[in-house]
Amino acid sequence: MVRRRRMVRSFTEEAIPDEAIERMLSNAVRAPSAGFSQGWAFLVLDMPDDVATFWRVTTPPERAVDSSAWLKGMRTAPAIIVPMASESIYRDRYEERDKGATPRDQQHWAAPFWHIDTGMASLLILQTAVDLGLGACFFGIPKTEHEAFRSTFGAPATFEPIGAIAVGHPAPDDRPGLSARTRKRRPDAEVVHRGRW
Repeated sequence: MVRRRRMVRSFTEEAIPDEAIERMLSNAVRAPSAGFSQGWAFLVLDMPDDVATFWRVTTPPERAVDSSAWLKGMRTAPAIIVPMASESIYRDRYEERDKGATPRDQQHWAAPFWHIDTGMASLLILQTAVDLGLGACFFGIPKTEHEAFRSTFGAPATFEPIGAIAVGHPAPDDRPGLSARTRKRRPDAEVVHRGRW
């Protein structure tokens, strides 16, 4: 499954069974999270009007007018899952006694674990899609469009979309993206260091 995972950028019109969406989400919430904070949320858009609205409010105007082949292909996805992360849930969790009861203004995080954990949950969605014979692609929502996205779909300000995942049945003519076709995977010896760099 891991070696078969790739980003799929165009889809057929075939609907995704509800059970498939539920399995992706059920696996996503099994991801690890710092302090078992689970500061994630997932907005599922699987009705045609909702998916169309997503693209309308998240596509910058200059891209909407002259949409690329990538955008045209992505718009064929019958479902979009938007993984969202809440920093405040993590900060609240680490104010609890068993995590040291550190006041928010004194919490120093080595990295924004709310983003990392939600990213791990997203990868489980991508992997589950492969397991189900589906295709999926993780992509970003432009920061400039976050407020329009939140406002349109009623998402609270305390949750930040870390991206979105298009899901569907891969189109027969879907091909790996240009980067994957023109760049080689870096060899393990170049990226794995043992004992010291």
